[in-house]
Amino acid sequence: MDKQTPGSIGWVDLTVPDAVAIRDFYAYVTGWTPFGVAMGGYEDYCMNAEGGHVVSGICHARGENAEMPPVWMIYIVVSDLEDAVKRCLDRGGKVRIPPKNMGSGRYSVIEDPAGAVAALYETPPSAA
Repeated sequence: MDKQTPGSIGWVDLTVPDAVAIRDFYAYVTGWTPFGVAMGGYEDYCMNAEGGHVVSGICHARGENAEMPPVWMIYIVVSDLEDAVKRCLDRGGKVRIPPKNMGSGRYSVIEDPAGAVAALYETPPSAA
Protein backbone atom coordinates (compact mmCIF):
# COMPACT_ATOMS: atom_id res chain seq x y z
CA MET A 1 0.00 0.00 0.00
CA ASP A 2 1.15 3.50 -0.75
CA LYS A 3 1.08 6.33 1.74
CA GLN A 4 -2.55 6.91 2.71
CA THR A 5 -4.44 9.46 4.77
CA PRO A 6 -5.92 8.10 8.03
CA GLY A 7 -9.63 7.53 7.53
CA SER A 8 -9.33 6.75 3.83
CA ILE A 9 -9.88 3.37 2.21
CA GLY A 10 -6.38 2.29 1.31
CA TRP A 11 -7.05 -1.02 -0.43
CA VAL A 12 -9.66 -3.66 -1.23
CA ASP A 13 -9.13 -7.34 -1.79
CA LEU A 14 -10.90 -10.66 -1.88
CA THR A 15 -9.52 -13.82 -0.25
CA VAL A 16 -10.99 -17.14 -1.41
CA PRO A 17 -9.99 -20.82 -1.52
CA ASP A 18 -9.57 -20.82 -5.34
CA ALA A 19 -8.09 -17.44 -6.31
CA VAL A 20 -7.38 -18.58 -9.88
CA ALA A 21 -11.04 -19.29 -10.64
CA ILE A 22 -12.20 -16.05 -9.03
CA ARG A 23 -9.40 -14.10 -10.74
CA ASP A 24 -10.64 -15.42 -14.07
CA PHE A 25 -14.26 -14.65 -13.15
CA TYR A 26 -13.51 -10.99 -12.43
CA ALA A 27 -11.20 -10.68 -15.42
CA TYR A 28 -14.06 -11.87 -17.64
CA VAL A 29 -16.82 -9.87 -15.94
CA THR A 30 -15.00 -6.56 -15.38
CA GLY A 31 -12.16 -6.60 -17.92
CA TRP A 32 -9.52 -6.45 -15.17
CA THR A 33 -6.10 -7.83 -16.06
CA PRO A 34 -4.41 -9.98 -13.40
CA PHE A 35 -0.80 -9.52 -12.37
CA GLY A 36 0.73 -12.38 -10.36
CA VAL A 37 2.35 -11.68 -7.00
CA ALA A 38 4.72 -14.41 -5.76
CA MET A 39 3.70 -15.71 -2.34
CA GLY A 40 6.29 -18.46 -1.86
CA GLY A 41 5.03 -21.48 -3.77
CA TYR A 42 1.91 -19.91 -5.25
CA GLU A 43 0.64 -16.59 -6.62
CA ASP A 44 -1.96 -14.11 -5.45
CA TYR A 45 -3.08 -11.43 -7.88
CA CYS A 46 -3.25 -7.68 -8.24
CA MET A 47 -6.11 -6.83 -10.56
CA ASN A 48 -5.48 -3.97 -12.97
CA ALA A 49 -8.05 -1.78 -14.67
CA GLU A 50 -7.61 -0.52 -18.21
CA GLY A 51 -4.36 1.42 -18.45
CA GLY A 52 -2.65 -0.74 -15.80
CA HIS A 53 -4.06 1.02 -12.72
CA VAL A 54 -4.14 -1.48 -9.81
CA VAL A 55 -7.66 -1.59 -8.37
CA SER A 56 -7.77 -4.63 -6.08
CA GLY A 57 -6.26 -7.91 -5.02
CA ILE A 58 -7.52 -11.47 -5.25
CA CYS A 59 -5.80 -13.82 -2.84
CA HIS A 60 -5.74 -17.49 -1.92
CA ALA A 61 -6.98 -18.32 1.58
CA ARG A 62 -3.53 -19.65 2.53
CA GLY A 63 -0.60 -18.62 4.69
CA GLU A 64 -1.16 -15.15 6.17
CA ASN A 65 -4.60 -15.06 4.55
CA ALA A 66 -5.86 -18.40 5.87
CA GLU A 67 -8.15 -16.73 8.43
CA MET A 68 -9.58 -14.08 6.11
CA PRO A 69 -13.32 -14.32 5.38
CA PRO A 70 -14.40 -14.64 1.70
CA VAL A 71 -15.67 -11.07 1.36
CA TRP A 72 -14.49 -7.98 -0.49
CA MET A 73 -12.39 -6.60 2.35
CA ILE A 74 -11.77 -2.88 2.62
CA TYR A 75 -8.65 -1.70 4.44
CA ILE A 76 -9.32 1.53 6.33
CA VAL A 77 -6.14 3.49 7.08
CA VAL A 78 -5.65 4.40 10.75
CA SER A 79 -2.80 6.28 12.42
CA ASP A 80 -2.67 4.02 15.52
CA LEU A 81 -3.81 0.42 15.08
CA GLU A 82 -3.92 -0.48 18.78
CA ASP A 83 -6.01 2.60 19.57
CA ALA A 84 -8.41 1.90 16.69
CA VAL A 85 -8.86 -1.72 17.85
CA LYS A 86 -9.53 -0.52 21.40
CA ARG A 87 -12.11 1.96 20.10
CA CYS A 88 -13.76 -0.85 18.12
CA LEU A 89 -14.11 -2.92 21.28
CA ASP A 90 -15.30 0.11 23.28
CA ARG A 91 -18.23 0.53 20.89
CA GLY A 92 -19.35 -3.11 20.84
CA GLY A 93 -17.28 -4.34 17.90
CA LYS A 94 -15.24 -7.54 17.79
CA VAL A 95 -11.71 -8.36 16.69
CA ARG A 96 -11.82 -11.14 14.10
CA ILE A 97 -8.05 -11.13 13.46
CA PRO A 98 -5.80 -9.44 16.04
CA PRO A 99 -3.18 -6.94 14.88
CA LYS A 100 -0.47 -8.54 12.75
CA ASN A 101 2.24 -7.51 10.32
CA MET A 102 1.55 -7.17 6.60
CA GLY A 103 4.61 -6.15 4.63
CA SER A 104 5.98 -3.10 6.39
CA GLY A 105 2.56 -2.11 7.79
CA ARG A 106 0.15 -3.77 10.20
CA TYR A 107 -3.52 -4.70 10.07
CA SER A 108 -6.40 -6.13 12.09
CA VAL A 109 -9.79 -7.40 10.93
CA ILE A 110 -12.72 -6.14 12.96
CA GLU A 111 -16.45 -6.77 13.00
CA ASP A 112 -18.79 -3.88 13.70
CA PRO A 113 -21.91 -4.24 15.91
CA ALA A 114 -24.02 -4.94 12.79
CA GLY A 115 -21.79 -7.89 11.84
CA ALA A 116 -19.97 -6.26 8.90
CA VAL A 117 -16.22 -6.85 8.66
CA ALA A 118 -13.43 -4.47 7.64
CA ALA A 119 -9.69 -4.35 8.07
CA LEU A 120 -7.86 -1.52 9.81
CA TYR A 121 -4.46 -0.77 8.32
CA GLU A 122 -1.65 1.19 9.95
CA THR A 123 0.90 2.52 7.48
CA PRO A 124 4.59 2.09 8.21
CA PRO A 125 6.01 4.98 10.32
CA SER A 126 8.05 6.29 7.36
CA ALA A 127 4.93 6.44 5.14
CA ALA A 128 2.67 8.27 7.60
